[in-house]
Amino acid sequence: MARKKRDEIQERDITGLKYFDQLAPLLERLHDDGCLRDKAGNRTLHYDHYCLLVLLYLFNPICSSLRAVQQASELPKVQKRLGCTRAALGSLSEAATVFDPDRLIEIIQELGGQLQPIAKDASLKDVTLTKTLTLVDATLIKALPRVMAASVLKAQTGSGLVKWRLHSQFEVDCYIPTRFDVTRNGGGDNDERSAFERTIQADKLYVLDRGYAKFSLFNRVHAAKSSYVCRVRDNSVYEVLEEKPLTDADHAANVVSDQIVSLGQSSKKSDRLDHKIRLVIVKIKPHVSAAKYAGGSSGVNFDGFLRIATNLLDVPAEIIALLYHYRWTIEIFFRTFKHLLGCRHLLSHNQNGIEIQTYCAVIACLLISLWTDRKPKKRTSEMICYSLMGWADETTLTAHITKLQQHDAAKHR
Repeated sequence: MARKKRDEIQERDITGLKYFDQLAPLLERLHDDGCLRDKAGNRTLHYDHYCLLVLLYLFNPICSSLRAVQQASELPKVQKRLGCTRAALGSLSEAATVFDPDRLIEIIQELGGQLQPIAKDASLKDVTLTKTLTLVDATLIKALPRVMAASVLKAQTGSGLVKWRLHSQFEVDCYIPTRFDVTRNGGGDNDERSAFERTIQADKLYVLDRGYAKFSLFNRVHAAKSSYVCRVRDNSVYEVLEEKPLTDADHAANVVSDQIVSLGQSSKKSDRLDHKIRLVIVKIKPHVSAAKYAGGSSGVNFDGFLRIATNLLDVPAEIIALLYHYRWTIEIFFRTFKHLLGCRHLLSHNQNGIEIQTYCAVIACLLISLWTDRKPKKRTSEMICYSLMGWADETTLTAHITKLQQHDAAKHR
């Protein structure tokens, strides 16, 4: 049975256009970028116009594809607010390849500088006094490309599904990502640890998952005068050098041991740790792998003990456990990024275009935080998403997330 043709987008379907009066001046500096080869002066879709249309896509779930964005650009109301003319589908596709995504980074940095830090957890006040608490992680966005270079397709199996990895650094003080790097999924320079190693800075407190557990990486962070809190693998082999006593507060935080250890002695000399390392073990709920609906599994088995390595030797063990607890903030952000900002789909399968869409989504998050001035009052996924997205109320947010989940489930039936 043929799928019902989708109705064309109407002016009443587009919302949030009043904010574009403030967006246009912010992006105006990009207007002449990518115009050097346009000797005849025929270009009508400029970089600032393209970014405004991408942001229109992000703020309006009704625009679910590049063709929908093209339809929206034909509306007089949209043209008036965005200051652009009708964008052809070909022009939108070409724009993703000719504009420089790095030009958006300076805008992200400027907006990030305007954010006011939220109130920190009182327990973390001393730890983060001189270091910025930064969460590091990577996620995957999947796309079925219409056009792919033969060399890329040869590297894929099955349906030719292409995966792009978004490497993100997220500062807890402002509840906003401060850096995004986009690479193809794979090893070598595209590996998440390699991407992180290229961006290590001084005076940071990095919270990392076990995928980043690598001794040479720990050495680089330590040499940069930064700190790390990283989960290591459950089968890690180590020798206990010193047993640190646990306090009542540590026991209350489910800490079962706090030790100075020797890790990686079986590794070659160049890969061994060059500084003291501490291992804090926290007891949490075990996990047993189970089958998931529509295939796959719910993850590997877990014995219920988090093994957290750190070069913070004098910080209470309960604080180390709390720091790792904050790592889930970035997972919550990715949920917001994909589901509420419409980044479950890509407008372009070109890496340049993916970077532009990614940076525009970060700008959207920054603007929402600045315009709404909302700060989470409790540490729950709903309230953190609520502060990022500036929804009218928590009930509306929860209902919207439920609707999206039902939509995704229906697609798999």
